[in-house]
Amino acid sequence: MSTLLIRRSMLAGLLCFLSPAAPVLAEEYVVTIDQMEFGDVPAELKVGDVIIWRNNDMFRHTATDRDGSFDVDLPPKAEARLVLESAGSIEFYCRLHSGMVGTLTVSP
Repeated sequence: MSTLLIRRSMLAGLLCFLSPAAPVLAEEYVVTIDQMEFGDVPAELKVGDVIIWRNNDMFRHTATDRDGSFDVDLPPKAEARLVLESAGSIEFYCRLHSGMVGTLTVSP
């Protein structure tokens, strides 16, 4: 095999190794608040996914992480977006209505 052919082969292999994988697109999921309750939470969440918190109630609510990593304020009939930045089991609640609770399970 010629030296030039070996170098090209090595370069092609190196470029394949260094090229980034196709980006994984984030999914968007809606968690609805209705009648003083958080709705169903999606089961297959991943880091980078987006939760759209939608408050259908006539009362103000929050979606607040018990560890303090997020605190989403939701006026009546409003919505807000939250990008999931870390993996794990994330317990959340409404600061204004302590009986409103839920858990996000986020995979890497």
